Amino acid sequence: MQKKYTTRMLAESAILVAIATVLSFLKIDLPFGGGVTIVSMLPLILVSHRWGWRWGLLTAFVYSVIQLLFGLDNVGYASSPVMAAGIVLLDYLVAYTVLGFSGIFDGPLGKTRKSVAVGIAVTFTLRFVCHLITGAWIWGVWMPESFMNMTMTNPWQYSFLYNGWYMLAELVVTEAVAMAVYAPLGRYFRREDLR
Repeated sequence: MQKKYTTRMLAESAILVAIATVLSFLKIDLPFGGGVTIVSMLPLILVSHRWGWRWGLLTAFVYSVIQLLFGLDNVGYASSPVMAAGIVLLDYLVAYTVLGFSGIFDGPLGKTRKSVAVGIAVTFTLRFVCHLITGAWIWGVWMPESFMNMTMTNPWQYSFLYNGWYMLAELVVTEAVAMAVYAPLGRYFRREDLR
């Protein structure tokens, strides 16, 4: 019985990582920089709630490696090996892997619409913190004099606004779609389709 689930977990996770990867290329660019994908993180959230946060972390880590491979040219902007490691870890590996924690909220809340909403909010906030740090530490050297009609004097302020802008939009869109699909996919989230 366990082997059957493991095979299914692997197959579903591979399909959902592939879907997430394709969705990550479907992006709406925002006027102040960054962009909102077409809910590219939602398949990872789904894995975490369906199969548990530990499996979700593993799946999100695989996705993070794929994103790193597609964004490897960004590492070239680093002016030191430490900065390159910061980009690899905080802009890719950690930033996307934390999404796998979303399912951890199923424990105290049950596999409910609320646990999915809380999981998305918390994990997207963790991802934002990763980008906030690299934005100020590494990308802040390219900070413009003015951003969103405000004078920029602090790289933390710039990183907060730049990353907060698109991450908030990504959070809102993902939450809205997750709540819309929860009813038709509720049995899938709760694994009732396996009974």
